[in-house]
Amino acid sequence: MERRYILLVGTFLLTMLLYVDRVVISAAKGLISGELQLSDTQFGWVISAFALGYALFQVPAGQLSDRFGPRKTLAGIVILWSMFTALTGAAWGFLSLLVFRFAFGGAEAGAMPACAKAVYNWLPTSERGIAQGINLSGTRVGAALALPGLAWMLSSFGWRQTFLIMGAAGLLWVGAWYALFRDRPEDHWAISEAEARKIVAGRTLPTTQAEPTKHDPGSHQGGLWLVVTQYFASCFTFFFALSWLFPYLQTTFGLTTVETGFMTAIPLAAGAAGNWLGGVGSDFAVRRTGRAASLRHVAIVGFALAAIGLVGCLNAETVIVAVVFLSITVFGADMTLPPSWAFCIDVGGERAGTVTGQMNMVGAFGAFATGLAFPYLYSAFSSATPFFLTAVALNLGGAMLWAFIPRSNRHARQPA
Repeated sequence: MERRYILLVGTFLLTMLLYVDRVVISAAKGLISGELQLSDTQFGWVISAFALGYALFQVPAGQLSDRFGPRKTLAGIVILWSMFTALTGAAWGFLSLLVFRFAFGGAEAGAMPACAKAVYNWLPTSERGIAQGINLSGTRVGAALALPGLAWMLSSFGWRQTFLIMGAAGLLWVGAWYALFRDRPEDHWAISEAEARKIVAGRTLPTTQAEPTKHDPGSHQGGLWLVVTQYFASCFTFFFALSWLFPYLQTTFGLTTVETGFMTAIPLAAGAAGNWLGGVGSDFAVRRTGRAASLRHVAIVGFALAAIGLVGCLNAETVIVAVVFLSITVFGADMTLPPSWAFCIDVGGERAGTVTGQMNMVGAFGAFATGLAFPYLYSAFSSATPFFLTAVALNLGGAMLWAFIPRSNRHARQPA
């Protein structure tokens, strides 16, 4: 196996851990709210505190990965987020839980931008779409596989001990990553000279990278601002699956904790499949046309599927029907992620960490909105319908933003 694919194993395992540590709070909602006497709206603020911290530190963390490299950046942030995961289990009230989850979100903020910088350094342009699909699918696979196990752990050990155990797991990944990874393939002791040459030759910079005076990754050039903005809709939709789906299914359909864990895992597994298909479709589109704009087709289809699934949820009367339509929703929303990341990595080039951090920051604000929108809308209308209709509108808006990307855009990859 070529060494660059071993890199993907490391980043895939990291993204699995990333979302396992996030989803614990959702699975533990009943236990935490009961012991700390939290209302649903207070718990919504706890969930959104994570998303706010995650949003605010995206760009600084992305800049760190560009300056110091993904090896040191990822090792440092995993240590930090593992510490705050463990501290969540020590919360004694609403305020302390709010602070710990905000800090946890801030610590996790650099993970995906640093992974994106590693992908830029280690993979030729023709492989970046599927690479991002694999990495992003790890976030869904991790959450899906973990939910039944977390439900068992919470029932067996309690929520405080479960957070402590999950905090310790991150340190194992840090040791392996720091020992085995290097920032660039040219510096790795185990890579062949032929593979290193292939990677370096395929590390194609955007046209504007050759003209620094004209290149501004934060500008509107090449439709970048459209791609950054549409990420709000993607994350608004998916974050519901990560935060409120577990308690929503449990309350609406009267399920046990373990039953809810299995049911919630199904849409997350569908999301992993959506990431894979989105990644393969993205690479195919760019190989065929040589244009970043061709990524729009994959994203538009994904947003359309997400909207269809959400409309189906409005009339779901059984948990099976609800889970089927929610799986279509998450599958479609996750199809939009690989083209989004591939576009930003290629436009960003050597500043891929910063550019992807900008996009992920907007997405995190979408997640922040979800964490509060669901409980407040549900409280106001005694129904999930207003929330689902809001998500439908956002997904249709995301599709429209992709449709406006200039067709002539050639910022991204050249055909393989």
